[in-house]
Amino acid sequence: MAKSRAILKRRKAVFNIRKITRTMQLIATARFQKAFNQTLASKPYTQKITEMVSNIARFAHVAHPLLKSPEQIQRIALLVITSNRGLCGGYNSGILRLAQNFINEQKTQNIGVELEVVGKKGVAQLKFLGYEIEHVFALPDEPTYQQIVEIADLYMEHFLAGNVDAVYVAHMQFHSTSKQTPAIEKLLPLMVAPTGPKAALPVKWHFDYEFSPAADELLVDLVPEAVKVALFQFFRDAAVSEQVARMVSMKAATDNAEEMIKHLGRQANKARQSQITGELSELIGGAEALG
Repeated sequence: MAKSRAILKRRKAVFNIRKITRTMQLIATARFQKAFNQTLASKPYTQKITEMVSNIARFAHVAHPLLKSPEQIQRIALLVITSNRGLCGGYNSGILRLAQNFINEQKTQNIGVELEVVGKKGVAQLKFLGYEIEHVFALPDEPTYQQIVEIADLYMEHFLAGNVDAVYVAHMQFHSTSKQTPAIEKLLPLMVAPTGPKAALPVKWHFDYEFSPAADELLVDLVPEAVKVALFQFFRDAAVSEQVARMVSMKAATDNAEEMIKHLGRQANKARQSQITGELSELIGGAEALG
């Protein structure tokens, strides 16, 4: 009887856990849909403004300080975007593993790395591994565009001042609900198409443009805006990827709990059957003894 009760008690505990994981799965699904819609809405603007900067720089043969790569790379900044909360499978570990490999690779080339982190999980893990973090950006789970702009402005200021020669961002890249990959992408200098005269363009795109205002004046506003929206897109990809990872993780936990409930139910039935068989044997034995 005691064994059967213990099994039923454990089954009830697993049942309660299943309710929690199921609820978290539903919450993650709702948050994913919201994040996915926002990511989908912002991507065309990001692509278009980068294309505009590329075309203007290419056809007008003008440059912008945020587009120029230093002749020698001595120090770079690496922003690592992780989550504030756990229960999202291998989301954080994939990003952190890639970031560690990148840092070690830069060190072998005698390039200094200014490490900056977003997300409590990334901060805790990197500190545990002994990495020196220059700065921690304390952002909510869903940072606003203005909060991202402030970070972008800070990086542009450091880059233009020569404090860093390049800025990279380690984040989770969202492709689809079934595919997300950790990636490190260059934020500064802003990556655009080759700036040679009509370089690498199909013949049908070889046009002459007249710019008003002048091309260099257009780039003064467009390039910083392109940097800001590019960084914002990295954060949007990270947000939707995190919710996918949490949704998948909680579904797996719910499925495992359901299997455990079934298994414990079978164990409880077997224990009950053994108990009944034992009691019947005792009754029969007693009856025979009285005989």
